[in-house]
Amino acid sequence: MTILRNFALLLPKLRRLREARDALLLERDALLLDRHALLQERDTIGRESAAREAELALWRNRAASRFFHYNACFDPEEVIRRHAVPDLAPRPGYLTNFLGVIIDPKFFPTILGDRAGLVESMPIPANWHADIAEWGAALRAVDLARHRFTIVELGCGWGCWLNNAGVAARRAGLSVHLIGVEGDRGHLGFAEEAIATNGFRASEYTLHHGIASATPGTALFPSQDQAGLHWGLEPVFHATEAQWEAAKRSGEYEILPMLHLADVVAQHSRVDLLHVDIQGGEVDLVEGSLPLLREKVAYLLTGTHSRVIEGRLCTALHQSGWTLEIERPAILDPNNLTGPVVVDGVQAWRNPTLLS
Repeated sequence: MTILRNFALLLPKLRRLREARDALLLERDALLLDRHALLQERDTIGRESAAREAELALWRNRAASRFFHYNACFDPEEVIRRHAVPDLAPRPGYLTNFLGVIIDPKFFPTILGDRAGLVESMPIPANWHADIAEWGAALRAVDLARHRFTIVELGCGWGCWLNNAGVAARRAGLSVHLIGVEGDRGHLGFAEEAIATNGFRASEYTLHHGIASATPGTALFPSQDQAGLHWGLEPVFHATEAQWEAAKRSGEYEILPMLHLADVVAQHSRVDLLHVDIQGGEVDLVEGSLPLLREKVAYLLTGTHSRVIEGRLCTALHQSGWTLEIERPAILDPNNLTGPVVVDGVQAWRNPTLLS
């Protein structure tokens, strides 16, 4: 009886101990929840901080790179990222770019000599030959094409935009035809080689040796002993008799036909992308071809080689009803405004007549 009595006296104490224990457990659980919430908040702050740092780094990069200084009515970075091909495998002896285009380093030995077997990242803000504005515009033309993609590249060199836009269009399920005009005989050979290496059939391309022009005629074009060493060679239009004679004596120039743009595109009812990079001759060609461009060219992408040229292009195309979709002005040397530009500019125009 004494044991039972003593146990009965302990019951209230045991109850209080159990209640205290339960209260402590509840407090512990609350503290654990608080700790979990604090850890989540810490992680969120960490992620936000990392995101802010990444954003700051991006803007520092944008501020540092002149190639982010473009104006556009579409998002060229999104276009580039969407066309990028994931998980590309390197190809021995070639540089592979983000679209899967393979390039022989011999085309640019001083730039690409040590890059064989590599896979190149997306050109944001630029790669070794073009920037966001030019890449975005070329791929924009691919996006706007339907069923078939015809590209004409004037001053095609090694077939840069023929291959890049052509490969992107083919991957998008379009049938393609590539048309190139080039004055340097060695570079035209590079273009034919690159087109074949990237899997295009002979029936899918046409290459012309000559100088693109709004009018027929002949012009002088500089010769070089080894293709790939000098790019941006400029033709001499309307040469004087003395210049013709000097060119013949020196052997440093080749007499080439000036290929009328109408003849270059005669077999095609529509050109989805006309890329023009003819070292200052772009504005004369555009101004002299406006009715043809309006009739056949859906998208025009041109390099620009002076602010005067940029202004004339804007005047001519805007007054003809074209829509400027992206532009990055030519980059000048402020200490030598009358000299050549440091980096060519870019303009891309959409033809509302063909692209509503």
